[in-house]
Amino acid sequence: MKGVNAVNLVQISNYFLPVLVLLLIGYGYDKKVPLYDAFLKGAKEGMDLAFSILPCLMAMIFGVNLLLRSGLLDSIFTLFRPVFTFLKIPIEILPMALIRPISGNASFAVMIDLIQKYGVDTFIGRLAATLQGSSDTTIYVLSLYFGSIGIKNSKYALKAGLMADAMAVFASILLVHLFFG
Repeated sequence: MKGVNAVNLVQISNYFLPVLVLLLIGYGYDKKVPLYDAFLKGAKEGMDLAFSILPCLMAMIFGVNLLLRSGLLDSIFTLFRPVFTFLKIPIEILPMALIRPISGNASFAVMIDLIQKYGVDTFIGRLAATLQGSSDTTIYVLSLYFGSIGIKNSKYALKAGLMADAMAVFASILLVHLFFG
């Protein structure tokens, strides 16, 4: 952008949120909304939601840690190494592909490790970044949102979400091979 430097953009972004809050307060005042009461009601609802989500979140964190620390992933990688070598897919991406549907933060950490180890402009770095951006945390989303509103039967949503994640892995590999060889 001509005439606009990074300092101006940082200053604008620093003022954006306070200005937005002031505009919302002004709008609420104009509409005669009891702002403090509405804020307290929203904060109470937020706390209730946080407490209802907490058991689902704790169960999911426990499951992820159990998977990561059990050594199961290392056994899976050893089993699939010949297939990945034949298909010219780096086995190093497998941990991220398996963890991504479970935890966004864990897959992000794996991506950062891959990029630091192999570089951002390598096939593995590009594949990790593409996979991170093209897939979702299906199991996390289902356990958190379905658990918080009490939906017990989520098998079709789970199947559809995991199928979409598998397609995202396949598409990421295909597109990175096509564009970056």
